[in-house]
Amino acid sequence: MSNDPVTDAIKPEWSAPACVKVISTLRQGGCSQAPYDSFNLADHVGDEQACVCRNRQLLKQAFNLPAEPNWLEQTHSTRVANLENDTSRSADAAITRRVNTVAVVMTADCLPVLLCNRAGTEVAAIHAGWRGLADGVIQETLNKMYSRASEVMAWIGPGISRQYFEVGDEVRDIFLLHQGQNRPFFISSRAGHWLCDLQGIARSILERHGVAEVGQTQACSYRDESQFFSYRRSATTGRMASLIWIES
Repeated sequence: MSNDPVTDAIKPEWSAPACVKVISTLRQGGCSQAPYDSFNLADHVGDEQACVCRNRQLLKQAFNLPAEPNWLEQTHSTRVANLENDTSRSADAAITRRVNTVAVVMTADCLPVLLCNRAGTEVAAIHAGWRGLADGVIQETLNKMYSRASEVMAWIGPGISRQYFEVGDEVRDIFLLHQGQNRPFFISSRAGHWLCDLQGIARSILERHGVAEVGQTQACSYRDESQFFSYRRSATTGRMASLIWIES
């Protein structure tokens, strides 16, 4: 099994405390073969298990992780796992106040949304696709955090941009039924279809619920095939990981 070096990741430019560490991986490096080439970190997409295990080892080594990430079984739900006492990892968000405990979500067009408080004593990772955003996964995570939203800052990682994310009337209707404020984030593209701004929706939700500082990357998972996996571009593909932890 050959390994290409893992040397790069996206790191947010934000004013989080120095003890809060964040990385969002790219697809380069690792050992997975096409169509999972090459740094796939998901064990549920059909990739060889040995390759996924090796890639996860490379992740820990390349970025000096303090522990094995707490991998979730993501189902586009609004369930939030407290990594300090929940035994189940069937969730789409995770919170921890424990140092050296790594929260992680995997994406390939959905948004990773990472949170920390200004004191650097609490962090969270959210998997936010359109269904999770519409159902309230961000709000549920903020509600489960010990910190007040006014003490929280957020970073929205790489996902599919509005230019490439076309949805039907039924998706727009679900958003507007739950959250009518999201109307501006849909632009008509053709009859019965809309271009949906997931990043804009996520930012709006965070700001409406009191998160004062919200940063985001302008990277698009669909547009840049060399950097990112994209489920919309290729249904059989790998997953990136976005990780956050409090360093001791």
